Amino acid sequence: MNDFVIYTDSACDIPPELLKEWGVPYSWLTYVFEGDARQYSNYELPFPEFYDRMRKGSVARTSAVNADAFVQGFEPILQDGKDILYIGFSSGLSGTYHAGCIAAQDLREKYPERDIRCVDTFGASGGFGLLLYMAVQKKREGGTIEECEKVVLDNRFHLCHWFTVDDLVYLKRGGRISAATAFVGNALGFKPVLHMDDAGHLINMFKVRGRKASLNALADKYGELALDKSGGTVFISHGDCRADADTLAAILKERYGASVKEIVVVGPVIGAHSGPGTLALFFLGEHR
Repeated sequence: MNDFVIYTDSACDIPPELLKEWGVPYSWLTYVFEGDARQYSNYELPFPEFYDRMRKGSVARTSAVNADAFVQGFEPILQDGKDILYIGFSSGLSGTYHAGCIAAQDLREKYPERDIRCVDTFGASGGFGLLLYMAVQKKREGGTIEECEKVVLDNRFHLCHWFTVDDLVYLKRGGRISAATAFVGNALGFKPVLHMDDAGHLINMFKVRGRKASLNALADKYGELALDKSGGTVFISHGDCRADADTLAAILKERYGASVKEIVVVGPVIGAHSGPGTLALFFLGEHR
């Protein structure tokens, strides 16, 4: 069995120190603030500072990883005689996964003896991160590259992504709702509840009134869909609202006996589109 490396990109929102512990190298998406020429990697600016700038009106524009960056990340691994399993950000939201596939194809011609595999999670943030975690666990158990790939393929359409946002202006900027809807919704305290479909697109499902109701709506969806309510692996992502993430974790524990495995911050590349106050829940369910 050839040795292999699980590779990813920064849209998984797993902190760099945890990725290092897992033995997972990555390429990073980038962003710039309008009116500022400096380009930041996903983890470069402290997250509280990033979200403070957004709250003060700064607009961030994001960029996918390009194929050249993936080649730079992949090639040293191949030169070291190892195969690669790239687990990537939803192709429904970014060109990053496609760029990884282009790099892989180019390198297969240069290193025909190496096995380079690319898997689209059709996921984002902690949902993508949870699938990555499952692959890492399989590898730690002695799993082959084929078995680790299969873990992602078998579970990606069972990986539920449910989330809410605190301020509709950021969804308006991204074109997901109209300016009128954002204005009226914010004035009346409406909070949308969204999920990610099988194509990896964000879909606005329904709205509730008030932040507390939106947290309870996420917990309701867990109760409705989760395959293993008390023992399943659960991740939560938050856009600089850790207290709300802790509240949601406590609700899941009280209602279902569920324990949250990881609470991570929604990184800037995704947070630029959802804004501060984003709260997302990820778990394995009957379907997305």
